Amino acid sequence: MGWLSGWLRRRGPRDEALPLYDAVVARARRPHWYLDGAVPDTLDGRFDMVAAVLAMVLLRLEQAPDGTDASVRLTERFVDDMDAQVRQIGFGDMVVGKHVGKMMGMLGGRLGAYRDGMAAPDDGVLEAALVRNLYRGVAPGADALAHVRGELKALRRGLDSSSVAELMEGRLA
Repeated sequence: MGWLSGWLRRRGPRDEALPLYDAVVARARRPHWYLDGAVPDTLDGRFDMVAAVLAMVLLRLEQAPDGTDASVRLTERFVDDMDAQVRQIGFGDMVVGKHVGKMMGMLGGRLGAYRDGMAAPDDGVLEAALVRNLYRGVAPGADALAHVRGELKALRRGLDSSSVAELMEGRLA
């Protein structure tokens, strides 16, 4: 039985990104997003906020020469979590894959929109992406939108000073 228990405790490659993924989720669950930023504190709103923070980290990783493997591991962690969340809600095996695939498509769309928004010299591009993706087309007040825009931009700038190794340890700037 000794070899079996050791085998069961062995960490797989996806587990390497667990500290980073946990840090992403913790950052996305900070109350200021939902209070000052008026992100809906609903299942959809929490998903959208995790996707926004995750997108900032993925954008950082795609700039790093050694970030590809970390990006893949982090994305795999996201898929595992979304699969577990969908199952916990009560969806059966027949539709879990479809829902997780839809969530991956949503993450991909947000990643592109936030990449464009972060690169644009005009804050209006990022704000439009936030209204479309984070607020699902219903614009919040100007102060709430400015709060989220500013916090995401600050997060993204802070991530630039972190190495991939630091990020994989779950240390978000």
